[in-house]
This record gives sequence, structure tokens and C-alpha cells, in this order.
Amino acid sequence: MSKKKEPGYDRKRTLRLILAHIGSYKWGLAVSILLAAVSVALTLYIPLLVGDAIDCIIGAGNVDFAAIAKILVKIAVSTGLIAAAQWLMNALNNRITYRIVRDIRNEAFEKIERLPLAYLDAHPSGEIVSRVIADTDTFADGLLMGFTQLFSGAATILGTIGFMLSIHPGITLVVLLVTPLSLFAAAFIAKHTYDMFRLQTETRGEQTSLIDEMIGGQKVVQAFGYEERSQKKFDEINERLRKASLRAIFFSSITNPSTRFVNSVVYAGVALTGALAAISGGLSVGGLSCFLSYANQYTKPFNEISGVITELQNALACAARVFDLIEEPAQIPDSHDARVLEKAEGRVELEHVCFSYTPEKKLIEDFNLKVEPGQRVAIVGPTGCGKTTLINLLMRFYDVNSGSIKVDGGDIRETTRASLRQNFGMVLQDTWLRSGTIRDNIVTGKPDATDEEIVAAAKASHAHSFIRRLPDGYNTVIGEDGGGLSQGQKQLLCITRVMLCLPPMLILDEATSSIDTRTELRIQKAFAEMMRGRTSFIVAHRLSTIREADMIIVMKDGHIIETGKHEELLAKGGFYASLYRSQFAH
Repeated sequence: MSKKKEPGYDRKRTLRLILAHIGSYKWGLAVSILLAAVSVALTLYIPLLVGDAIDCIIGAGNVDFAAIAKILVKIAVSTGLIAAAQWLMNALNNRITYRIVRDIRNEAFEKIERLPLAYLDAHPSGEIVSRVIADTDTFADGLLMGFTQLFSGAATILGTIGFMLSIHPGITLVVLLVTPLSLFAAAFIAKHTYDMFRLQTETRGEQTSLIDEMIGGQKVVQAFGYEERSQKKFDEINERLRKASLRAIFFSSITNPSTRFVNSVVYAGVALTGALAAISGGLSVGGLSCFLSYANQYTKPFNEISGVITELQNALACAARVFDLIEEPAQIPDSHDARVLEKAEGRVELEHVCFSYTPEKKLIEDFNLKVEPGQRVAIVGPTGCGKTTLINLLMRFYDVNSGSIKVDGGDIRETTRASLRQNFGMVLQDTWLRSGTIRDNIVTGKPDATDEEIVAAAKASHAHSFIRRLPDGYNTVIGEDGGGLSQGQKQLLCITRVMLCLPPMLILDEATSSIDTRTELRIQKAFAEMMRGRTSFIVAHRLSTIREADMIIVMKDGHIIETGKHEELLAKGGFYASLYRSQFAH
């Protein structure tokens, strides 16, 4: 087991990855920094002009209105340029932020497409969705605030120090001596809030996962009266989220009052020392006014930056979860010299295959099987014996732990996944349909199919009659997972999909489990025609559907315990015979 990363290490890694993504837009960032510098320089120039204007008011009846008018024009022009620079800077920051977030989301989705099935089986889909959607949005908010306020704040602090030094170095020294207290308070709180925000985002992901699961399985929840237990589970997670959020926000909210207190001390120190300097003649009244304005502008960014740092802790915690997903090891890619399986003959050999999902729980051990081209092989056995696992291994959804699976004499681990799967047609008990038209769902495996081919496949699967009765026929739009269709209709569409492709090898896992008996008899005839000359693996619980199989494999606890034809196995009077009789016992 890998050692868990410390939060500090996580922060450094996350910052490094964020900076790498920001680096793609360095020119835009440079322009944004330049605009921030222009905006800050002009903002800091205005107090100088105001100070000069005050010094033009010498006394009653002694005011240089001509000089003040020129100064006012300069102030107006500076204000206009500041507004334009800030508008351009904000527009550019928005553009950079959402392009970075777009890139990260693209990377996350591309990684999901390449993740091994083992990862997706081990992580709830709602938790993964929470990372790609909610966590990325929170990261975007923090990044945008950072771009908008961090650059301007840093430039303001540096600029005001420069201007104050040019007016009176002594008073500036007072400001610089008190400032570290503000930085210390902000850094101390930020360091401790990261873990709190991390817990908050993890709990939110857990909540999203539960909501996704309950919505997806609403019929099952209501059918088994699970509503109350589901509500209790949600309340428990919601309460944990409330506590985590309240704790994170409470501690992060201390930052601003702490820095404001220190900044008030700074302002008071400047006012006191400035007033003493003015009395002693070391500073004019206009200079004192200018210095107080700078002191106010100097302290303001500390309040903003402290808020930004707090928000960035939340953003970093969310970004870390997204980057954890992006950096998950992808499935082992095909080697550059991997074999491309063209039109397979259908010879399949399993030699000493061992496989388990977890090392501590053995499943398939020393499994051997040889299937000749065109053979129909039925796989039967009790629940959990490894039937579906065997299908997963044939399709390379999982790789064997040891031994080998060969198709046409070549190890499937040395064959490209795409070409291997193109030679298999699958119809499973669990249907998969996507949002789109009926036609879109049928042509998934053969996008260039003609209308005639689609209709012929639908007629062969006995789906044409119900499709024709839909409002727009083959152009009828269905929702995700075939919303609006019955389970039997969804399964007919999945069968049609395979009928259209007619690959050289077939996998039928309880392919007619949701179809009425009359339609099933018709489809069994269509299957018999489809399987002629094709290597077929049939997983069945209803043993009446596999009597015509060329070979029946009886599995138990990951091992083959019997093989033979239907009559042979019945005559043996073994495990298969007892299974068969149990289904037809009166």
C-alpha cells in the first residue's frame, strides 16, 4: 500500500501542476500583469495629485485655481485610464481562467476514458462527477479571484512602498515594521484551513455520490422501502458536511479581521508619526494627506489578499482532488508492435488462467479451455462462480493475473484492444443506451450502416415492429439509458446493435432475460442463425436455452467441474444434472 501523502506535499504538488497549466497562457498572463501595474501606478499617482492640489490652497483668498484645474484634468484622465485597464484586465483574467479550467476538465474526461475498469468499479460515479464538475468550478472561482486581486494587491503594496519612500522614508519604516504581523496572521490561518477545506470537498463528493446513486436507483429505493434509511444516510453525510464547512469557513473568516486589526495599527502609526512630522515642518499638509491615502491603499490589499489566500486554500483542496483523478494510472496502453486482429477465425484458448479482483480473495484458478472456430459454448454455474468475470477477461476489460488467453493463436495482451473488441459482439443482461435517436443507438458499432441494413437488423431482432410504432420511428429521441422504453425494448435494441455488426465472435450474457416468451422463441431462432459459423459464448441461467450448445462448461468456485453436451451431462448425473432438474422440479 502506498504511503499517504502529507497535506503539505499535496499543496506543493497541486501548486506545481496549476502553475504548469497557467504556463500555457504566459503571454496573456504577462499582459494581465502589465495592465495591473498600469492600473496600480495610476491609482497611486492620484493621491500625489490630490496632495499637490491641497498645497495649492495656501490660505483664505490665496488659492491657485489655474493649477488646481490642471490637476483635476490629470485626475480625470487617470481615472478613465484606470477604468479601461481594470476592465481589460478582468476580461483577460476571465478568459485565461476558464481556458485553464476547460483544459483541466478535458484532461479529466480523457483520463476517465482511459482509466482501467478496476478504478471505475472501486469509485462511485457520483464521486467522480463531483471532482470533474463541482470541484473544478470551485477551483475556477479561487483562480479567478487570485488573478483579479493577487496581482493588483501585490503591485499596490510594492507601489505604495515606493511612493511612500519618496515622500518620507522615516514614516515608511514604521509601516514596514508593523506589516509582518499581518502576513504572519494570514499565513498561520491559511496553513491550518487547507486540511479543513480538503475534508469539506471530500464530504461533498461523498454526498454527490449518494444523491447520484439514489436518483439512478429510485425505483429500487421505492420498491424496497429504502427511503427512510436513505434519508438517514443523507442526513448523516449532510451533518458531517455542515460541520466541516462551518469549521473551514469559521477559521478562514478569522483572517480578514486579524489583518484589518494590524492594518488599523499601521494607519494609526502613520497618522501619529505623520502629524508629528508635519508639526515639525518635515512634511507639508498635502504630503500628510497623500501619506494617509497611501497608508490606506497599502493596507487594503492585505485585507483582499488574506481573503484570496483563504479562498485559494479551498481552490487548492478542490484542485488536488481533480489532479488526483488526472494522475491516476491509465490502463496499460497497447504496445507499439501489438497485433491488429482483422477478421478473426474464432479459435479461443485459455491456458492456466488465474485471476482475482483482490489478492486476498481467489476467484479463477488454473482455468483451461479450448474453443474451435464456430463452436457454441454455454457457460453455466451458480452465482459468483466466475461466469461474468470470464467474459471480462475475454474482452480484456481486465487482464489475467497469470496464464494466457489466445485468439487465433495470439495472446490477447499482445493484441490491440480496439481490434480485439471489434471481433466480439456483446449482448448483456444490463442494457446500455445513450441519449440520442434510436438510429444513433443501433449504429454504435457500425456508424456507416445504411437505412436498409438498420431495418434488416431490427427485423431480425424483432425490434422493427415496436420502433415503427414510436412517434418518429428510427428518429425518435430517447433519454439516457433508454428512458421511456421498457426493459424488453431496450434489450431488443442492444440485440439489434449486434445483429447489425455481425462480428465473428459473440458473447450473450442472459441476452433475452427481459423479453416475453413468444418474442424470446423468435429471437432464439435469429440467434441460432446469427451464431452459425461464429464462435459464441453463452452465459445462461435458464438451462432450457442452451440445449443446442456444442459444449456446456459447468463452473463452480472459479473452476470447470464438468464439460460436455446437454444429454451427456444429464446422463452423468452430476452438478449440471442437479441444476437442470432443480429448474424443472414440480
